[in-house]
Amino acid sequence: MTSVVDLTPGSAGAPGTPGAPLAAARRGMRVSRRRALVGLAMATPAIVLIAAFFLVPLVMTFWISLHNWPLLGRHRFVGLDNYARAVADPGFRTAMKFTLVYTVVITPVLFLIGLGMALLVRRRVRAARVFQSIYFMPVCIGLAAGSFLWLYLGQARIGPLFDLLRRVGIVPADGNIFAGTWGALLMVIGMVTWKVVGLQMLLLLSGLNSIPDDVVEAARIDGASRWQGFRHITVPLLRPTLALVLVFSVAGSLLAFDQFFIMTNGGPANSTITAVYAIYRTSFISFKLGYGAALSVFLMVVLAVVSAVQMLLLRNTDHG
Repeated sequence: MTSVVDLTPGSAGAPGTPGAPLAAARRGMRVSRRRALVGLAMATPAIVLIAAFFLVPLVMTFWISLHNWPLLGRHRFVGLDNYARAVADPGFRTAMKFTLVYTVVITPVLFLIGLGMALLVRRRVRAARVFQSIYFMPVCIGLAAGSFLWLYLGQARIGPLFDLLRRVGIVPADGNIFAGTWGALLMVIGMVTWKVVGLQMLLLLSGLNSIPDDVVEAARIDGASRWQGFRHITVPLLRPTLALVLVFSVAGSLLAFDQFFIMTNGGPANSTITAVYAIYRTSFISFKLGYGAALSVFLMVVLAVVSAVQMLLLRNTDHG
């Protein structure tokens, strides 16, 4: 016997009845729940990787920082003593001061040169693409390889760069570029600029290309000069890209290690030791793992605060 569905207006299954919207809502919830489960399943590998290689090491680092944790022997819980020691440590304060000086010097250098290169290669000529590739090529070279290359270029009596500086009278024949703090720092800044500025150029170029030509053309028709158009049109519209570039630059500078380890080895007289270099020495040369972990957490907090301040100052705002 075949059952007949009652589709009279009073029945629950009939369209237009009070029960139909409720059934549709339940079906929508089931579909949404199913999609959420599919999305969670697809994101699970990434979540596992983040947990395994970031969250777990982060928690372990914080746990180790609360202990006197030698490489061999038993560890002892000391609470926040390692953090108090880090604040009072003159060696770490000196390393942090040098790291901040390096960051303050190299950040505007990278930004100004990168912006100038981006404006230069933005022109719609065939040669611009060639120069984009040329400027970007050093980015493909490893930081260690670039450091060894510039270390050779600046070597006394054998380096081509040293010979050039000697010929123009900047460096004496019996001198050494790496013998002074500022000489060594400038060599590192030169290497990092050569290595990284191509990436900053590419990021800034993408931001410049996202600015509508109509807006710039309208400003010119209204009588704005190139400088006024750049200041009042280009820079405000480029603000999200500027925030990204500056956060990357400052974070990379605060975490600088490889270039100083290879090119200066912390010298002369330990004057070019960065914060990460100090953490490396504490953890893997002195084997004070608990104190080194506390220094790492301290640097992470400084980096998070600086990045948050940058994002706050450069946050995108609506322009009327």
